[in-house]
Amino acid sequence: MKNLLTTFRLWVVAFVVVFGTIFATGTSTPSIERRIAHLESIVRCPACEGLSVAQSNATSSVAVRHEIERRVKQGESDTAILTSLQDRYGPSILLSPSGSGLGVLLWLVPLLAIATGVFVLMRLVKKR
Repeated sequence: MKNLLTTFRLWVVAFVVVFGTIFATGTSTPSIERRIAHLESIVRCPACEGLSVAQSNATSSVAVRHEIERRVKQGESDTAILTSLQDRYGPSILLSPSGSGLGVLLWLVPLLAIATGVFVLMRLVKKR
């Protein structure tokens, strides 16, 4: 029985070590392929409407995908790549608005409209 308990403990320790290692390496910096896929999914196709460069096969999208891949492999940060694309194509190249300047309005206006609607509804219900 004592031998069985020792064997079980060794298996538990091995299990923890193996899965701890997998978890620790899995949550480290994203792989190059993941970074490229993420950037391609948030950059708008310059020639298409409403598609990311990952979804489009337009010539301009293919060119942007190649540029993103090249820059990631050169070690540039995501911010530097996105800033460069915005400088070239304008702020509308990103599928989601930025968190500064006019982009803030695009985030705040819908939230303020929803908050105002909830406030008006609460007042109407309270009056009745």
